[in-house]
Amino acid sequence: MDSRPDAGFPAPDGTMDGMLEDPWYLNHARYGLPTRAVADTVQALVAAAMRGGPTASTELHGEHLRARDGVARLTGVPAERVALTTSTSQGLVQVAFGLRGEVLVSLDEFPANVYPWRRAEAAGRLRVRALPGSGTGSDSNAGSFPPVTPERIADALTPAVSVVAVSAVDFRTGYRADLAGIREVIGADRVLVVDGIQGFGAIDADWSPADVLVVGGQKWLRAGWGSGFMAFSERGLARVEPTLGSWAGAEDQARYDGTIHPLLEGAERHAVTNLSPFTSGALATALEGIAATGIGAISVQIASTAGRLADAIDAAGLALLSPRSPAERAGIVVAGYPAGQAIEAHARLVAAGITVTLHGDDRIRFSPHSTTPDETVDRVAELLEIGRIGATYPL
Repeated sequence: MDSRPDAGFPAPDGTMDGMLEDPWYLNHARYGLPTRAVADTVQALVAAAMRGGPTASTELHGEHLRARDGVARLTGVPAERVALTTSTSQGLVQVAFGLRGEVLVSLDEFPANVYPWRRAEAAGRLRVRALPGSGTGSDSNAGSFPPVTPERIADALTPAVSVVAVSAVDFRTGYRADLAGIREVIGADRVLVVDGIQGFGAIDADWSPADVLVVGGQKWLRAGWGSGFMAFSERGLARVEPTLGSWAGAEDQARYDGTIHPLLEGAERHAVTNLSPFTSGALATALEGIAATGIGAISVQIASTAGRLADAIDAAGLALLSPRSPAERAGIVVAGYPAGQAIEAHARLVAAGITVTLHGDDRIRFSPHSTTPDETVDRVAELLEIGRIGATYPL
């Protein structure tokens, strides 16, 4: 079944095969606007399911193969070491319950990269070692959340630490982790688990330092909710047990003999059930679109727009809470305000039709994509200037 429309990624002018996305949308770090190609794929697959037929189920569930191939193309990980999942959260739960030993993780990570480790610890699977200096701040003043650097990790390592978990991009600030540097300081024997959802599809990165890369499709990939993947290194596949895997990760799935069958080879041993062909097809189309356009071209455009937003924040006299160096920044740009003042600024942006994220009462997060028009940044700059404040944000 070839239900795929043209998988081309949206052009920098915002057009998506004849459909224009909201030009004022600057919130891809919350969820990315699905492309027209993704929408067409889902509609075509739903139509195929409605038609039915003797081979419909088999053909529909073949979409996961296309998605795994798409992940392999963009990560460099062979498809047999790629497993699909429904979200970053679900993938990290499976990874956490599949590991043993002690995990080093910052408690300032997004909860999807904290809860799984705590739950696995409570179940007696492993121990959690909090990165020193994390988990001490309230959800305000992003300057109180220092980035996870190789130096901080090196200082926190003990012989007991067997796993290190980190986000490729910090959701609060857009700080881009030095994965190669982290790999170097933790050595070859420890497992490096990377939550890649705020980076994959936005930055042109080398993902090979990760032993497990977990990514949901609903943000920078623009594949919609309910899709995602886990990509394993050889070491990661050997070390992460399929503790939460089920019948879909075993051989002879159609032999109903009441016995536990041998595990599948490769990453599919982590499968729980047949995933939705609609979400698998959406993910496949999104990945194919990025590959066709080129992650290099996409990331350059995102970085350029993010840089202009950073300049607008500076010009308005606000605190830039994201890294200034493009090499340390992804697609997230955050403006800092004195406590309480971000609420009014956010309301002003919303009234103008601009979609951004308000974090607490002191931060506004902007997250453009490659399709964000220049005029949008110009309008944001005007609105930030209208609300210009003279106070200095405390870091």
